[in-house]
Amino acid sequence: MDARRDLSAIGPGFSDPEIASQAVFRRGLEALSHPGSLIEVDSDAEVPAGVGAAACALLLALPDQDTRLWLAPAFSQEAAAYFRFHTGCQMTSVHGEADFALVGDVTELPLLQSFRCGSDEYPDHSATLIVEVPHIASDSGWRIAGPGIRNEARLSVPALGKTFPAQWAANHKLFPRGIDIFFTCGALLCGLPRTTQLGED
Repeated sequence: MDARRDLSAIGPGFSDPEIASQAVFRRGLEALSHPGSLIEVDSDAEVPAGVGAAACALLLALPDQDTRLWLAPAFSQEAAAYFRFHTGCQMTSVHGEADFALVGDVTELPLLQSFRCGSDEYPDHSATLIVEVPHIASDSGWRIAGPGIRNEARLSVPALGKTFPAQWAANHKLFPRGIDIFFTCGALLCGLPRTTQLGED
């Protein structure tokens, strides 16, 4: 297959990349600033097969040519080609090297501690995870607390199972190091920054 045919199979990204990227970036910042809030992401990009609208929008807005992206094995080569073409990012097959990671099935989510968590001098040199889930809610589930949360909020991500809170507690203790996570469900987005604590549901 020649290069022109390869490119013709790649769907369009944002119709106005600069404006759309800024809007999605603000949505992502809002999600991390107010953990547990469910935020709808508006995007006109044609998503690659198997990728949700909010996850796709984040990966069009956040990575650039200086970042490395890891896609969980279930995602197709077409999805990798799509993000590489539209963002110029570098693809990596090693999740521990990634600046951004996309997981569409939680059974493929590696241990959180195996991702880059930055250093005390450069805590921003850490991975950001985007995890697509079939259901997310803010009216039940874990009790969450921390910066950006007045008193207490709730977050329910049933697909993550019972082992996730312990992994997250270990990540939280690394502060200022540690990873940040975006949960996505279709066009919905929810942020879980490293500063947030998870309590029992």
